[in-house]
Amino acid sequence: MSVVRLHVPLTLHPSWDELRADLGVTEVFPPEVLAEAEAASRAPRLPEADLSAVPFLTIDPAGSLDLDQAMHLARREDGFRIRYAIADVAAFVAPGSPLDGEAHRRGETLYFPDLRVPLHPPVLAEDAASLLPDRARPAVVWTLDLDEAGELVGTDVRRGRVRSHRRLDYTQVQQQLDDGTADEQLVLLREIGTRRQVLARARGAVDLPTPEQEVTDGPGAIPELAYRAPVAAEAWNAQISLLTGMAAARLMLDAGIGLLRTLPPAEHEAVASLRRGALALGLPWPEGTPYGDVVSALDPSEPAAAALLSLSTRLLRGAAYTAFDGAPPEQPLHSAVAAPYAHCTAPLRRLADRYVSEICLALCAGEPVPDWVRAALPALPEEMAVADRRAHEVDRAVIDLAEAVVLAHRVGEEFDAVVVERNTKAGVVQLADPAVLARCEGTELPLGQWLRVRLVTADPETRKVTFQPV
Repeated sequence: MSVVRLHVPLTLHPSWDELRADLGVTEVFPPEVLAEAEAASRAPRLPEADLSAVPFLTIDPAGSLDLDQAMHLARREDGFRIRYAIADVAAFVAPGSPLDGEAHRRGETLYFPDLRVPLHPPVLAEDAASLLPDRARPAVVWTLDLDEAGELVGTDVRRGRVRSHRRLDYTQVQQQLDDGTADEQLVLLREIGTRRQVLARARGAVDLPTPEQEVTDGPGAIPELAYRAPVAAEAWNAQISLLTGMAAARLMLDAGIGLLRTLPPAEHEAVASLRRGALALGLPWPEGTPYGDVVSALDPSEPAAAALLSLSTRLLRGAAYTAFDGAPPEQPLHSAVAAPYAHCTAPLRRLADRYVSEICLALCAGEPVPDWVRAALPALPEEMAVADRRAHEVDRAVIDLAEAVVLAHRVGEEFDAVVVERNTKAGVVQLADPAVLARCEGTELPLGQWLRVRLVTADPETRKVTFQPV
């Protein structure tokens, strides 16, 4: 998909503040939480192990300040070694404190076009605890040894003082790899990432290459809509994070205590229905081929493929956090990862990750899991479920409002669209220009085909957009 950016009249501005108020979201922290964060930022608990000479680097979206991860990659005689430093939030947040309580209330960082509503106060999330370059930081450092194929053969995690030597964004990394100016670290990122992708496909992992609807706050607070397809470097970087989450899950399952991110396998009938949809759309699906292999290879710029990708998301619903202390859960897998998996690499932005880090640190040190971690485990799945629902609600509301504002002055106009979902009464169409995904009234819409549609509703007040076939 090409990137499309639209500007709308100033009179149609949405108010992101009003949207936050409507959703019950506030970015303001209580005074006692801010005071605690300020004090903690001046006196973090620094570990004895000094790894500041290791040339760690960070790779994040451009402009990010809440940097959770830094990495250093090296070759071994028979494979690779990854050192992955994760921001040590527990060095700043005392269990049971007002700061800790506020983090439990929020659950995760929320993103709006004009600002983020952080899990922790910015003095920590964007400064003292963030792995910004050229600053000594406490970190949870994973050491992951891989063989030549990229399989994990050794895991260790310990606290250490680290210093990021370079701060890069995905576009810079991709550009340097493409033009041949990348150094050994970035070359290794591509090499390890591609090997991990091969292993992921072999075990049946699912990667939906669906273009992401993105809303940004343009000049004068005018919303801009775009479809954004990630560059290859983002996928290679994600493989390092996925590997760490899989290593954490294995440690916890072996020890009989932990917090997993789980997703049940797709039901047989749901996969069969998707296969029937693919064949109806004229897309090949050889008998016996796993659905992950089929959808991961789709080209989202093709109308039929876009429709099948939209339908495929139904098979990935039901993700949850699963806590256990004793017997492992009956269903420990994350079916999209095709392995047990845990969230542990984004503690500045997600509450659960701090607890997983603490469990794995204790297990690798041969020490008991801290009482405060054990006591919090039973409630964490529901706390994170509430936070996830809130984040999804925010994401959807932001896109709905931006779509309504961008299209408000174009009611009655006609557009080219692809039908990506349908039922007996209506469907969903994806416009190429502008980057809109919205309801279309009508029966027997041609799934996976181009359709000329007319905009009949675009109401910023209700955040509703609807089309009808011409």
